[in-house]
Amino acid sequence: MQIQFIGRKVDDEKKDTILEIISDKYCRAIIESTMNVPKSAIEISAECKIPISTVYRRLQNLHDSKLLGISGSITSEGKKHFLYKSKVKAMTSVFNGCNVEVEIVPNTSD
Repeated sequence: MQIQFIGRKVDDEKKDTILEIISDKYCRAIIESTMNVPKSAIEISAECKIPISTVYRRLQNLHDSKLLGISGSITSEGKKHFLYKSKVKAMTSVFNGCNVEVEIVPNTSD
């Protein structure tokens, strides 16, 4: 099985994680939703119609997998406000017999 981020290979554990993410409709929705503009968990939940608890679980998985970036700020009231942005521009996968190839194109937009 081969999975690569343009130009670099990843280990077997990372391969399994990437394939799980690709197969999860909520993860795909979050990646798509945050591809162009950073969004809060509440915005993602409302836009994608995903329960907020599910959004937070998927955000953590995506961040742990280095597919999602987090930026934050603290409001004047002292409340933390985090925004999430996809590090993925595109994912493609090909199954050819016993070989699975997955390519991830990094999101370079600011």
